[in-house]
Amino acid sequence: MKVFPIYLFLLIAGSILAQNKDNYVSEVWVADQGDGTYTNPILHSDYSDPDVARAGDDYYMTASSFNAAPGLPILHSKDMVNWELINYALPQQVPVEHFKTPQHGNGVWAPAIRYHNNEFYIYWGDPDFGIYMVKTDDPAGEWEQPVLVMEAKGAIDPCPLWDEDGKAYLVHAWAGSRAGVKSLLTVRKMSTDGNKVLDEGRHVFDGHENHETVEGSKFYKRNGYYYIFAPAGGVSTGWQLILRSKNIYGPYEEKVVLEQGSTEINGPHQGAWVETPKGEDWFYHFQDKDAYGRIVHLQPMSWENDWPVMGEDQDGNGIGEPVFQHQKPNVGKSYAIVTPKETDEFTSDSLGIQWQWNANSNVLWHAKLPGNDYLRLFSIAQPEEAKNLWDVPNLLLQKFPAPEFTVSSKITLIPEDAKKQHKAGFIIMGRDYFTLTITEKNGKFFLQQTEAKNADKGAEEKVLEEKQLKSNTVHVKVEVSKPDAKCQLMYSENGKRYKKIGKPFQARVGKWIGAKVGLFSISPAGAKRGGYADVEYFRITE
Repeated sequence: MKVFPIYLFLLIAGSILAQNKDNYVSEVWVADQGDGTYTNPILHSDYSDPDVARAGDDYYMTASSFNAAPGLPILHSKDMVNWELINYALPQQVPVEHFKTPQHGNGVWAPAIRYHNNEFYIYWGDPDFGIYMVKTDDPAGEWEQPVLVMEAKGAIDPCPLWDEDGKAYLVHAWAGSRAGVKSLLTVRKMSTDGNKVLDEGRHVFDGHENHETVEGSKFYKRNGYYYIFAPAGGVSTGWQLILRSKNIYGPYEEKVVLEQGSTEINGPHQGAWVETPKGEDWFYHFQDKDAYGRIVHLQPMSWENDWPVMGEDQDGNGIGEPVFQHQKPNVGKSYAIVTPKETDEFTSDSLGIQWQWNANSNVLWHAKLPGNDYLRLFSIAQPEEAKNLWDVPNLLLQKFPAPEFTVSSKITLIPEDAKKQHKAGFIIMGRDYFTLTITEKNGKFFLQQTEAKNADKGAEEKVLEEKQLKSNTVHVKVEVSKPDAKCQLMYSENGKRYKKIGKPFQARVGKWIGAKVGLFSISPAGAKRGGYADVEYFRITE
């Protein structure tokens, strides 16, 4: 079955869209089919390791953000299918000074969000520093400063549980790369305010024999059972494991409840059990889709003999498999279709919420002045140690939003001095990266198509093709095609007639994340000041 063509979807969804004209609706991926059903994935973007909490009739999602800043995205939904990106819980990664330089693959791993005593808590593990927590009474507002709940090396994937007797606990996993051991789950006592662990904890599950790489632990309690939902078997190949016990420290029984089976959804695991006010059960999980990142699926869920049943058991082996299309959750009413923002026309007084930097940001990297309908990116000197753009903090990036899409932008380079080699442009970022770079040489402007294969290993950026421009302004475009994120770069000097530049290339993943697309403006290392680039728009279309 195919996802609804966009033109049919728009006809069906028109009456719903009219409810709220301010909602952003993607041109390239919409899960809500407008007829009471949805298709998976509900988010075809890299919201890795998603977790969801319900507060009344509102649902809030967060996800891993690793080194990107701001971190800990906050998405909101009223119907569990239509999600809007509304905030970030972590404006700057902590420790702040450490994350002023790119720390690819480090930072925020597998957060858990919980609603407790009218407050929202998010716990996450930083594999190098320990387990942190932030909280707020308004997810769309300001979050408190992070608290280091437990200093540790390799403690990851934490989740709290406040028991009926008032006691609090924390379950977490271990990163073998730091701790030397993985596939262990540990439960610790925690202060009731959630600010610190109180003991060394007890291991409650060892997955080495049957469930290699047990991690991503989520804690729940139902009908007298303590449940730990934990993915196993690896990010792209694993399954969803459920552990249960009448005692919080075990012994825990085990059951696999979701697997790929005969479907095309590899590694369906790690996410959130959510119960609606009407008593329906649902499960969010991710699918690792290589350059597209870890995208978000929603599965129907029920209970049999106090074990969760997820998806549909299509082969009769007692283990659920992911569904492609299903009736939307019954939340009592219909809500307007909305998706996370992608296109930015740069007409507001601030950057769009979809943007993240490659490290903790500096206010001097860009300017967005009231009344200006463009974004100004200042030409910032590369770090002395940077071998290529992989190590540059002031990359402005956003996630791939769909299997196929087109990104276009208009960039004007205003150099201060041709000798300073200012550069600005458009980038497809990953372990390999590719750019369309505008630069000036001897008073003339050129567009370069560059690549850095194995940029994460320090490979030099190479110019593959160069075209002289008639002015310092160029329209740039990339077409991304499915199924494997093949890209073709193009350019135009009038915004109407585009020419291909360079050969098609494959977008490549970053460190634990999908590829990203975005902008940059740089000067050589050591430059004391430079020019800037003005970006008129950044559009994501079919």
